[in-house]
Amino acid sequence: MKRKIRKVAVLGSGIMGSRIACHFANIGLEVLLLDISPKELNDSEKEKGLSLDSTLVKNKFVNEALTQTLKAKPAALYDPSSASLIQTGNFDDDLARIKEVDWVLEAIVENLEIKKSLFAQVEEFRKPGTLISSNTSGIPIHLMIQGRSEDFQKHFCGTHFFNPPRYLRLLEIIPTTKTDKDVIDFFMRYGDLYLGKETVLCKDTPAFIANRIGIYAIMSGMHTIEKMGLSVNEVDKLTGPVIGRQKSATFRTLDVVGLDTAVKVAQGLYEGLPKDESRDVFKLPTIIQELYDRKWWGDKTKQGYYKKVVEDGKKEILELDLKTFEYKKKEKIKLDILDSTKNEENLKKRLQLAIASSGREGDFYRHSFFDLFRYCTFRIPEIADELYRIDQAVAAGFGWELGPFATWDAMGVENCLTKMKELDFAPAQWVEEMIQDGNTSFYKYEKGQKCFYDIPSKTYKPIPGTEGFIFLDAFKENKVVWSNAGTTIYDIGDGVLNVEFHTKMNSIGGEVIEGVNTAINMAEKDFRGVVIGNESANFSAGANLAMLFMFAVDQEFDEIDLMIRQFQSTMTRARFSTIPVVAAPSGMALGGGCELSLHCDAIQAHAETYIGLVEFGVGLIPGGGGTKEMTLRAADQYRPSNDPEFNTLQDYFMNIATAKVATSAEEARGMDILKASDRITLNRNRLLAEAKQRVIELAEAGYTQPAMRQDIKVQGRAGMAMFEAGIAGMQYGSYISEHDAKIAKKLSWVMNGGELSAPALVSEQYLLDLEREAFLSLCGEQKTLERIQSILFQGKPLRN
Repeated sequence: MKRKIRKVAVLGSGIMGSRIACHFANIGLEVLLLDISPKELNDSEKEKGLSLDSTLVKNKFVNEALTQTLKAKPAALYDPSSASLIQTGNFDDDLARIKEVDWVLEAIVENLEIKKSLFAQVEEFRKPGTLISSNTSGIPIHLMIQGRSEDFQKHFCGTHFFNPPRYLRLLEIIPTTKTDKDVIDFFMRYGDLYLGKETVLCKDTPAFIANRIGIYAIMSGMHTIEKMGLSVNEVDKLTGPVIGRQKSATFRTLDVVGLDTAVKVAQGLYEGLPKDESRDVFKLPTIIQELYDRKWWGDKTKQGYYKKVVEDGKKEILELDLKTFEYKKKEKIKLDILDSTKNEENLKKRLQLAIASSGREGDFYRHSFFDLFRYCTFRIPEIADELYRIDQAVAAGFGWELGPFATWDAMGVENCLTKMKELDFAPAQWVEEMIQDGNTSFYKYEKGQKCFYDIPSKTYKPIPGTEGFIFLDAFKENKVVWSNAGTTIYDIGDGVLNVEFHTKMNSIGGEVIEGVNTAINMAEKDFRGVVIGNESANFSAGANLAMLFMFAVDQEFDEIDLMIRQFQSTMTRARFSTIPVVAAPSGMALGGGCELSLHCDAIQAHAETYIGLVEFGVGLIPGGGGTKEMTLRAADQYRPSNDPEFNTLQDYFMNIATAKVATSAEEARGMDILKASDRITLNRNRLLAEAKQRVIELAEAGYTQPAMRQDIKVQGRAGMAMFEAGIAGMQYGSYISEHDAKIAKKLSWVMNGGELSAPALVSEQYLLDLEREAFLSLCGEQKTLERIQSILFQGKPLRN
């Protein structure tokens, strides 16, 4: 791989173009973002005396689009400062600048003739060997290169990102017969390693893989919903996190994406697939056609399957009645499947419960899943030669935890097959043959590698590109060295242990504390180090609040004191052991999850890590060493020649007092949660492997157990006085409540070192003791208990 990407040109600054440009900037690339120029002046431009030749006017579209993207939520950039890497321009003046870039990506309007016209202009300026690609979501790739040079055709393919590009992990690579193999290999590798994507090689068929299968799943589900008379709210409860899908589920997703977008893809598939045996599924059912005709397309038209209204000064979200097409208040519904799965963290077990459930819920699941499974079996080899490509594309493109074949595996292939045939959803013949040959799953693990069932050879083969990945499921058969109800410790090879949490939301309670300590003890005797990480959506949502609440209500303060001592002891054990301990956070790493990460020798964080000390929101301060650690880090930032140390301490105090959560690993670095030596992994699939490698590096570098610090500078009463003046001002201005002020003063007391008459150097243990004392005192406050109760039982924060 001698090819290097240093600068990219993105042609087209619409929603996709500007967001793709931002994601390139996320990884440190220079980006040239170009678009068309206006054909006429608006009134404001005329008043200013501007002309169509003015740069300000010519770059208006691209600058407005980029500005809008930079303001949008969720953020397109890991760090706002990366916007400086993006230069804007227009096709008339700046297209010649593409000779400076290594990759030209087209993301203009979905019109073949317009794209071909632009490519003709690109050919004038593009230097030979430069990569060129299109972000089209459906136009046949081979049609775009007609009339282009041999060099252009060799270096051209489709590179289809999904929106939003930062968050949806799929990148479909669609070559033509003319694309050079080295170019295909480069895009597959680059998307994986540098863009953090699940790169999937696709055939040049209508809608490629993800949209072909994903839109089929939506349309098939819609026909079933209409026949069964299910409600919007019912469906979104049934098709969300309970089955490993996004929280927005079905109808809310359509509102966000735009119903018109889904309709356009469905209609395109109906027209483009005359020989598809299930073509009629792409016809619009009434519950889609009616909304499409009324232009109720979702958020972009202010109403869709949901509508936000204001009644008596209160915002309320109404749902659409799919029979009358009138809006109504969302009804509280009771679904047996939600009751039976609410305490089940294992997705595979939830899926088994779902497919076996009775009544309308079970009928909906069986019709929806079985039809999807059937359809996928007939798409091989039409859209993909291997089944794993379908799973990779759909899961990464639509935010599913498991693709169709992996879902079928979880439910039981043989069991589902029998029921599918009974309900007239018989799959392709190759599935029957697979079962007859004694192969009862689409995937299996062999020698630590994930293997897929290869249909032509009727054997299992390793999934290409996953060499070196760590799949914890691969270690469950004979590499579990210890486990309890909340944790499992695996031997992941090369003298490294991995601690996996599997409590609810991976919360940290007694089982996890025991697991972490056991892993470190075992590693100190027989291994080189420990990784703390998992493959679930979140690293840890924090400490077990339910247990704390129970003790606090019963005023069992000795129990709370013991609990906090054990928690602090475990955090310091992660820091002060004879072997390196590396945290591998991804998703939410909140409260105690953040504290554990802070105390490990190193952090190998996924780029999409949302980490912070959030205890203030439940009326507490970080009590597991988080307050101590941020005080220590603030002290280390102090330099006599720079600004007063209060500035950094105040910043860290505010981060805790506002329960600030970093929205990316890069932002966490700016908050000093990640240190300069900590590393970031872009591809979630590589996180555990890279964390393991970090342990090995630390061990081989001659890791030595650090000593507890005795030299942490704190400010004493002088610092407290400054903080309390600010707190009083916030309370006087009604920005914070009386209880907020009380918690803030406790936090200030710890971070300034308590009742010291002058600045002094103190130890880590001194600060831990202060932290524990403040935490305990807040556990005795009624308003803190009310805040904890609100989070536990209502799922929302309380300001009292």
